[in-house]
Amino acid sequence: RKAMAYKNHEGYADPTAGQAMGRIMREYRAQRRDAWKRQYELRSRPKVYVVSRYAGDIEKHVAAAVRCCRYVIRKGFMPVTSHLMYPAILRDDIPEERVMGTQFGLALLAVCDEVWVFDDGTGMSDGMAAEESEARRLGKPIQYYSLEVIEGWT
Repeated sequence: RKAMAYKNHEGYADPTAGQAMGRIMREYRAQRRDAWKRQYELRSRPKVYVVSRYAGDIEKHVAAAVRCCRYVIRKGFMPVTSHLMYPAILRDDIPEERVMGTQFGLALLAVCDEVWVFDDGTGMSDGMAAEESEARRLGKPIQYYSLEVIEGWT
């Protein structure tokens, strides 16, 4: 491909400026390719459905769920945590909305690649057990973690 001659503001050929502009444009295109590659890699991460306790001490359990998500991210996966999203949108004290939030969560679980269960040492809540059961029904790989083990990762 033939290079276009770079011209200065008076219209005269300026090969030095042309070479500099060419170098700048090559660097810019390389930076854009790197940025697009990084964005693609982030969007393409395997999705992990995070199962952790919500009911009870909600403030404590939400903070723990955030730590779990940070752990998932650092391991190279994309966390999907329905109990961090739907309680902010739907009311847990309205039975119809609680059922809706639970079903939305299970629908998200179905599109995830794996399910990771995070135990705080108190055993699984009814909601956690339902999510684990659905993961088993769908044949999703399930991994189990103790919150104590991941504490150093946050």
